[in-house]
Amino acid sequence: MRNQPKYKFFANWSYAIDGVKEIFANESSFRLEIFIFTPAIFSLLFWGFGTTMNLFIIFASFLVLVCECINSAIERVVDLASPEIHPLAKGAKDSGSAAVMFCNILCAIVWCSALISKFCF
Repeated sequence: MRNQPKYKFFANWSYAIDGVKEIFANESSFRLEIFIFTPAIFSLLFWGFGTTMNLFIIFASFLVLVCECINSAIERVVDLASPEIHPLAKGAKDSGSAAVMFCNILCAIVWCSALISKFCF
């Protein structure tokens, strides 16, 4: 049996907000991504890329943040389960970091595609 309280819609939202606050307070990479993506997303109002490209950019940006949240969760669970240095713990943490890296590369590709299509075609 899982140690989980009864499902309550608004309580679950508060857990999610608490999670965002915790990650924002303790993860410098998450804060950096928020500070980069917020003005970048608002700048879409002025670029005129088109609705589809704007949605791709927003999706790619949020995907980076989602992967960063998952990576932070993996790191915390690994630290809790294996406080000592272990090759499997390192592999789990490195895999989470690789996911964030791939999402950042995807986001950069989407932004470059948008800029190239805007200025070269």
